[in-house]
Amino acid sequence: METRVRKTEMPKEVIELGKRIAALIEERNKKTREVAHDADLDVENLRKYIKGKQEMKVSTMLKIAGALGVEVGELFKK
Repeated sequence: METRVRKTEMPKEVIELGKRIAALIEERNKKTREVAHDADLDVENLRKYIKGKQEMKVSTMLKIAGALGVEVGELFKK
């Protein structure tokens, strides 16, 4: 199976968002799979968001923020 290649580079904001989510997961001593479960997401998709390999919908951001117990705005703080 061929690996899909993006036609455009992933925006740096998407990559930064993923890093912030990863940091929040670590700060709260949670596992990625726990957050995925609590957010009703597939763990592989959450990993793609964290790695900045996939963009997410606003509804997904809301689910992740809820699973982490933070306001959505916290996902964008540096």
